[in-house]
Amino acid sequence: MADSSASYIHMVHRLIEECLIFNMSKEECMEALSKHANIMPAITSTVWCELEKENKDFFEAYKNTRKEHQTQMVSSSSQKVIPP
Repeated sequence: MADSSASYIHMVHRLIEECLIFNMSKEECMEALSKHANIMPAITSTVWCELEKENKDFFEAYKNTRKEHQTQMVSSSSQKVIPP
């Protein structure tokens, strides 16, 4: 039983890493794994939180990068293209 629980958690961990590659937020990851892998959001949230605890520097940089991308997207979408 412990082996199957550990392998399940490892699978969720791997799937979260895939979500990180796609620059997803925790909430987006929880929704995606619920929809596409039938993983309860509470499980994804728990594993995500443990990963954050173990990798504080990575997640701090990840969150900052996400904020920068969001800021760039908002500013670029608010700029109007003026034809010559």
